[in-house]
Amino acid sequence: MKYYIVAGERSGDLHGGNLTRSLKELDPGASVRGWGGEYMESAGAVLVKHYRDLAFMGFMEVLINFRKILANLDFCRRDILRFSPDVIILIDFAGFNFRIASFARKQGIRVFYYISPKIWAWYTSRVYKIKSSVERMFVILPFEVDFYRRFDVQVDYVGNPVAEAVRKHKTDPEFTGSIRESGFKKVAALLPGSRYQEVYQAIPLMMEIAEKHKEVLFLVAAVNNLPQSLYASCLHKSNVRVVPEKAYDILSVSQAAIVTSGTATLETALWKVPQVVIYKANLWISALIARMVIKVRYISLVNLICDREVVKELIQENLTTVNLLEEFNRIQNDEKRREEMLNGYREAEEKLGYDIASEKAAKLMVTYLRN
Repeated sequence: MKYYIVAGERSGDLHGGNLTRSLKELDPGASVRGWGGEYMESAGAVLVKHYRDLAFMGFMEVLINFRKILANLDFCRRDILRFSPDVIILIDFAGFNFRIASFARKQGIRVFYYISPKIWAWYTSRVYKIKSSVERMFVILPFEVDFYRRFDVQVDYVGNPVAEAVRKHKTDPEFTGSIRESGFKKVAALLPGSRYQEVYQAIPLMMEIAEKHKEVLFLVAAVNNLPQSLYASCLHKSNVRVVPEKAYDILSVSQAAIVTSGTATLETALWKVPQVVIYKANLWISALIARMVIKVRYISLVNLICDREVVKELIQENLTTVNLLEEFNRIQNDEKRREEMLNGYREAEEKLGYDIASEKAAKLMVTYLRN
């Protein structure tokens, strides 16, 4: 069968790569084409366009790049028609993928959605777009099942691919050895994000905390798809190291973390590292619009899964150096606070379960297609 996958972000590429690999194992004759990155390509998908050309973050940023987004949509539609897939598999990336889902349905192409966009957090009415154009949802957060069933959408919970990735990861002994030999007794992870705007906002604050904790080695989880100049302010501090593409290895040796809201908050929880979650919109108008439409009490995944505050969230005007320093000190030194957080992490992991998400999703997809 022919599969067309659309992943518009770094995390979507990772999950799309694992899904591609599982699809090819179950369907040896599978032809996979799609939008993503290195993970999907290395798993055997023919890459049409890289996600670095697609990811625009925030309401105003989308408006500014609207013409480019329209051009990408037009190109994607034409490429789908040329490929003529048996199914289109969409991975998160709501603004773009909703339009592709609607187009595909009109062309009579089956549509699966793997990893739900966060419509339960805002724009809940978008569920009707999914209901009208998506045949089946394959979700990775347990509470999403009840949300979709309320609207009579066909849905399967397949497990969480982040949990799968953490359990499968093998740490680099050379890297961990170098940290042990660094002379620092305390190590903290800094995960500023994987998008330009996120890193641009987070790094200055993170460096202020590093400046006030010279006894701690801070490891910055950098990504190669962004300009390395974003990390320039980190390079001349004796207690800061920029480490590209080794977020899991960094977390494996850390006792505390400062994390930009996103998938990394769940990854940090699954590595059992106490954390403080931060987020600040790039433009004030983006923040204002977000406040008007957000429907949930929390933004970090671990808090959403547990439906309570497990980790502290510092957002917008609450994200100050004073507040961040106070909470960072707590997660480093307050043993009661650390233990409470670790208990919350264990609760979240139990709720996620232990299915291998990519394998279960692929098995269900192939079954539904063949039937």
